[in-house]
Amino acid sequence: MKRALSLFLSLISICSVCAQQMRRNSSYQIYIEQYKDLAIEQMLRYNIPASITLAQGLFESRAGQSDLALRSNNHFGIKCHGWQGRKVYHDDDAAGECFRAYDNVRQSFEDHSRFLANNTRYKRLFSLSRTDYKGWAHGLKACGYATNPQYAYGLINIIELYNLQLYDRSTGYDKFLADHASKDRPQRGQRLHPIKMYNDNYYLIARAGDTFKSIGKEVGISYRKLARYNERASDDTVEEGDIIYLKKKRKRASKAFKNRPHIVKNGESMYYISQLYGMRLKYVYKKNHLPDDYQIKVGDTIKVY
Repeated sequence: MKRALSLFLSLISICSVCAQQMRRNSSYQIYIEQYKDLAIEQMLRYNIPASITLAQGLFESRAGQSDLALRSNNHFGIKCHGWQGRKVYHDDDAAGECFRAYDNVRQSFEDHSRFLANNTRYKRLFSLSRTDYKGWAHGLKACGYATNPQYAYGLINIIELYNLQLYDRSTGYDKFLADHASKDRPQRGQRLHPIKMYNDNYYLIARAGDTFKSIGKEVGISYRKLARYNERASDDTVEEGDIIYLKKKRKRASKAFKNRPHIVKNGESMYYISQLYGMRLKYVYKKNHLPDDYQIKVGDTIKVY
C-alpha cells in the first residue's frame, strides 16, 4: 500500500527546487493546502491579501497546532477586547489572558477579517494593494497587531518561502475545499483529512482506523455514495493509504497520460490502476478491449486515456 500511495503521489506531484523544498515544513504545507481556499474567499470579500491571512494563521497558530487553536479554533491570536462570545483563558504576554473562542475554523477566519476591516486602527492598510504583502505585513506590526519586533519579517519570510503571494492574484476559489476547511475538528488535536484535486475530482488519503462512515461524516457525503464513487461495498474495510475519491470517477485519466500507458508491475490489479488514475474500472477494461475477467500480468501495457 505504501508503494501504491507513493506511485500515486508521484503522478500528481509538481516539481520544485530541491533546496527550497528541504527548508519547508510539511505541517505548514498541509495547513496551506487545507485553508488556502478559505483565505482566498476572505480576500475576495474583505480585500485582505490571502497571503497575509495564511501567514498570520501559520505564525499565530503554529500551523493549527497551538493550544489556542486546538482548544478554541482561534488561529489568529485575537484577544477578547469586548467580545461577547465564548472565551478561553491562555498565558500570553501576561498570565491567564482572555481570548476569543470559535465553534469552527471558518468563524476564526471571518472574525479575523472583520477584526481588521472594522477596526479604525487598521483602516490605512486597506488603501494598500492586496498584492502588497510587504506593506500589509509592516502595517500590521506598526498598527500594533503583535508585540514581536520581528513580526512583519516573520510574515514576509513565510509568504516568500511558500509562495503565498501567488494566491493574492486569485479571482476565484474552490467552495467545496473552503467549506471542508471550515468543518469542526473530529477530535481534539486531530486534523481533517487534507483534500486535494486530481483528474477533475477531489480525493483524500485514508488513515489508520478510517471507514467509509467516518470519512463520509467528515466530508458530508453519504458513506454509501462514497463507497459507490470508489466502486466498493459500503462495509468494505478501508486501509491506511487507500485513495478515496469524493465524486464519481471519470472515464479516462488526465490528458497528461494521453500517450503514456501504464505498465503493469507486480501486485497491481485493474482496480488499483483505476484508482491510481481516477477513472472508472469498466472504462479501464473498455479502453483496452479486455473482458471483465481478464487477469493482468506484469509487463502488460494498459491504456488509461
